Amino acid sequence: MTARPRRLLLPGLLAAVLALSACGGGGGAAAGGDAGPPQPGGTLRFAVGSDAGCVDPQQVGSNDTIYSVRQLVDSLTDQDPQTGELKPWLATSWETSPDAKSYTFTLREGVTFSDGTPLDANAVKANLDRIPQIGARGTLPKGYLAGYAGTTVESPTRFTVSLQQPNVQFLQATSTHSLGILSPATVAKSDDDRCAGVIGSGPFTLQSYTKNASIVLAKRPGYGWGSSLFTQPGEALLDTVEFRIVPESGVRTGALQSGEVDAIGSIGQQDEAPLTGAGAQLQARSNPGVVFGIAFNQQKPIVSDPAVRQALLTAVNRDEIVGGVFPSQTKAATSVLASTTPSYADQGLTFDAAKSAAVLDAAGWVAGPDGIRVKDGQKLTIPVTYSPVAATNKPALELLQQQAKNVGIDLQIQEVPIANAAQIQTAGDFSALWYNITRADPDILRGQFSTAGANLFRLPDSPLQGLLTAQAAEPDPAKRTALVAQAQQEILAEGVFVPVVELTTVLGVGAQVHGITFDASSRIQLHDAWRSSSA
Repeated sequence: MTARPRRLLLPGLLAAVLALSACGGGGGAAAGGDAGPPQPGGTLRFAVGSDAGCVDPQQVGSNDTIYSVRQLVDSLTDQDPQTGELKPWLATSWETSPDAKSYTFTLREGVTFSDGTPLDANAVKANLDRIPQIGARGTLPKGYLAGYAGTTVESPTRFTVSLQQPNVQFLQATSTHSLGILSPATVAKSDDDRCAGVIGSGPFTLQSYTKNASIVLAKRPGYGWGSSLFTQPGEALLDTVEFRIVPESGVRTGALQSGEVDAIGSIGQQDEAPLTGAGAQLQARSNPGVVFGIAFNQQKPIVSDPAVRQALLTAVNRDEIVGGVFPSQTKAATSVLASTTPSYADQGLTFDAAKSAAVLDAAGWVAGPDGIRVKDGQKLTIPVTYSPVAATNKPALELLQQQAKNVGIDLQIQEVPIANAAQIQTAGDFSALWYNITRADPDILRGQFSTAGANLFRLPDSPLQGLLTAQAAEPDPAKRTALVAQAQQEILAEGVFVPVVELTTVLGVGAQVHGITFDASSRIQLHDAWRSSSA
């Protein structure tokens, strides 16, 4: 292999990963039109709807918190949101073995963590060695490092990561916040201590964290090793960024309208007209990865019945849910993967209540006097667990509940705190789970549905498992795409997951704010963001 960054071929990516709003930009367009040259200084006030209860990038999977913690760490690579190609960041080059079992990186020189220690090959090794030991909150990075065999340090700027089996997704994983590099001092701490505060090498440092109230970031003086995708060289432009936790969607909207904050996340359908009417811009981008939908703990009663899972799949009127709850940029799900994910394949999902009823009839589920079906004296009741990570979650589930009732399925909606969600999932303390997971690589399917990993959904062995394993080891992009397409089909055939809606990240941004960009995973990057001095 040559010592150049290898182009990561991502079939089918990004005809659809463009900005979904004329006002905002996927992949880098600045809000506010032509505002002249960027101006350094000032504070950006950003209201989000939730707090994950942790500020460790390696232990956070909730978008609202990722917005802030992404700014604390640099990654080995970055992924171009327009092409899917991997670009240099901390690593200036990398080489992949022909069998995709080892990856050799060359690091940029002179990078330091904010505590002054060098970010060298030993620091990267300390991160990768520690990740498999993280507890329930570390599901994402542990999945990315599945089969990790160790890291060999060849020099302060050169190291090789070895894996027990071929793992073609690993390079893309190095671009994610989940494999962002933390200081050795942070790595050595307990999981809980890391959740209270971390030290990274990113363009911002953590100034303060108050649970369920705020996360405040300060510009890192002397920062000079940003991603090759950043527009501005050197330090970040903003002095500080204040993320405020504001759970009520209407309160966030009002705060942006009044100028109390400069940007807000988690826009609901009802927020669009007030925001645009007040001169705010909407920046939007569809999230790649597993769409919002329902996954089942197949060891639990009722949902262990494949007929029940198949009936719910066709009982969902996705267009009605999107039109009734979500912002106008949102798409109904057409597969378990979002349409912006590499190797996505449209599965032709349809709403067919009559088919759902016939499937349940054939399986012996008989309508009771209240319309809810019964079998062997047991009502067809499915508790669905969710966390309030998005303002649209509860209303979407309430509409889904009505649709399911029309075919005799009683969905019971159960909200759990965001901070408890990972433990509940790991313990299997749920029957059905409403969730999504973002990643710009189709291996997210293996991370979620492989029985060889965490197996959160207690899946039995099936043809799906061979497909998930095979795609992870297939270096040929076209062959891998075919395997991923088969895996998507099999997930639906086995009733593993009921896709409902593609998550679309929509931000409300004040006219005085410029340079907020989306990365390839539709999370924000603030290195190039700035505020007009007239604001």
